Amino acid sequence: MYKNIIISETNGIQTITINRPEQLNALNKVTIEELSNAIGEAEENVSIGVIILTGVGEKSFVAGADIKEFADFNISQGGALAETGQNLLFNKIEQLSKPVIAAINGFALGGGLELAMSCHLRLAAQNARLGLPEVSLGLIPGYGGTQRLAQLVGRGKANEMIFTAGMILADEAQQIGLVNHVVEANELLNKCLEIANKIMKNSPMAIAAAIQCVNAGYKDGVNGYEVEIESFGRCFGTKDFIEGTSSFLNKQKPSFRN
Repeated sequence: MYKNIIISETNGIQTITINRPEQLNALNKVTIEELSNAIGEAEENVSIGVIILTGVGEKSFVAGADIKEFADFNISQGGALAETGQNLLFNKIEQLSKPVIAAINGFALGGGLELAMSCHLRLAAQNARLGLPEVSLGLIPGYGGTQRLAQLVGRGKANEMIFTAGMILADEAQQIGLVNHVVEANELLNKCLEIANKIMKNSPMAIAAAIQCVNAGYKDGVNGYEVEIESFGRCFGTKDFIEGTSSFLNKQKPSFRN
């Protein structure tokens, strides 16, 4: 039983909702651990094909980390905090074999934006506000924010957002490639479900391979093209390849989740 998250599932699509409304869904140690466990369970559950991650209420996706937990940390404790968080949750989401969609329903600040950036797709409500304000606290983003933001929007814009500690509106976030879609708040989850249902029609094995290949292009010392060649070849040995190609040739719709 989880304390800080709510889990629901419909037709193979799991929704994980962070439930700390009084703290604007800020990430604390318990919430990070619960999210990690829930994501791990979803990975092992063959009936789940897509995960939607959001926050409870209309104000906030995740308004950052819970500063009270680390206000008195020293250097080694601070480093351990970042390393543990990245390995336990943020990297885990990015490397998951199933797509994770962030439904940004309000403030996504600091660790909240870092959480959204670790997801494979990001959709934002019109009222969403996104930013990395850590330098205003004498810190820098520690959950992968300096790396993922630059990958998504380019070095110059990432530097501006980080150095100024400011927030940007949802429409600007879409313009710079930080989010995929912006919709009215009451349509956010419906739009996420629409995309998730499109994903669910396709081969889960091929999607997992595609996630691995895209990620490979951002790893130092890894040749993404070579990973793609190897993964492409492995697809030919799967039941999904047989199902997909035979269905196409017979002008039928494939059924990948028998």
